[in-house]
Amino acid sequence: TGSHEALELRDGDPKRYNGKGVLKAVKHVNTIIAKRLAGIDVTHQRDIDMTMLMLDGTENQSRLGANAILGVSLACAHAGAKAKQMPLYQYLRWVYDIRSTVYRLPTPTMNILNGGAHAGWILDFQEFMIVPQQKLLRERVRCGAEVFHALGKLLKKKGFSTLKGDEGGYAVPLKSNEEAFKLVMQAIKDAGYKAGKEVMLAMDPAVSELYDAKKKRYTLKVDKKTMTSAQMIAMWEKWLKKYPIISLEDGLAEDDWDNWVVMTKKFGKKVALVGDDFFVTNVARLQKGIDMGAANAILIKVNQIGSLTEAVDAILLAQQNGYKINVSHRSGETEDTTIADLAVAVNAEFIKTGSLSRSERLAKYNRLMEIEEEVR
Repeated sequence: TGSHEALELRDGDPKRYNGKGVLKAVKHVNTIIAKRLAGIDVTHQRDIDMTMLMLDGTENQSRLGANAILGVSLACAHAGAKAKQMPLYQYLRWVYDIRSTVYRLPTPTMNILNGGAHAGWILDFQEFMIVPQQKLLRERVRCGAEVFHALGKLLKKKGFSTLKGDEGGYAVPLKSNEEAFKLVMQAIKDAGYKAGKEVMLAMDPAVSELYDAKKKRYTLKVDKKTMTSAQMIAMWEKWLKKYPIISLEDGLAEDDWDNWVVMTKKFGKKVALVGDDFFVTNVARLQKGIDMGAANAILIKVNQIGSLTEAVDAILLAQQNGYKINVSHRSGETEDTTIADLAVAVNAEFIKTGSLSRSERLAKYNRLMEIEEEVR
């Protein structure tokens, strides 16, 4: 979770859901928001979202709660699609005046090995992903499933318990962070695919979690190292040469702006350098990155910014400036499939929605395969 995200309003009552209840946010929906939105055409999505943001009046939606605003925002989008008798991906194009007539299915970046905060810190880096390269999405899903299960067999053979992390990938204690990639490469081979051709790699090290802003150092406990930004960049450069990595997300800390520029100059033409905590789906932070020449891709999380319209605005700004789009789930996720439709609506290059296990992850893959059948 980036420190610059919109605020998810929780009740803070330790006697109810350990303080994570949302009665306050629900009350805001049923009173303040409902009263103000009553009578507005449900297909006026931008007006609806802007009205809620004005009602809130804070930079990070801390008054009403981003969870209150986003819940209404997404509900209105689904209702509008029903009213117009359109599938959601088609409706989103219509409501935001996205002129493209071709639908391109996003390439999944599948998180099959988990670490970091999502897996009890058994590895320093958070996500080791595979990126299947088959032509049809359904074949990419098949490839991902086969590699995922091949990895499970490999881990069992090596004596590991095949526990899963938050996003459905295996969570195992390895001797080094790099060993994760070696295992994934072997699993690709065991599944009968060619790494670097049929399956590429991606990673989200989420290194803001490892960064000490005062010391300006990254601490890798598994590798027993403390590193500067320059050393981190050198390590990524080495790994990019060694492994078929096509996407590196949050390779530096969220406020390490100058070094993001250095990293982008070094290998921004070879790989997608994705800003997640770095951009937090925020137009202002994205514009700063564009102006500075930092990163070349953005991760889109609708609840990072708190409304569908703001997320779409970030996507459109990114696309206007040649940045790639990766529409993403969260580590804490539901079975809602809106992000699958959103990724298709905007012709996102990538979608990140976890491993090939856990129903809240699989729901998005299933929805994408449904859409593929409709638009082919």
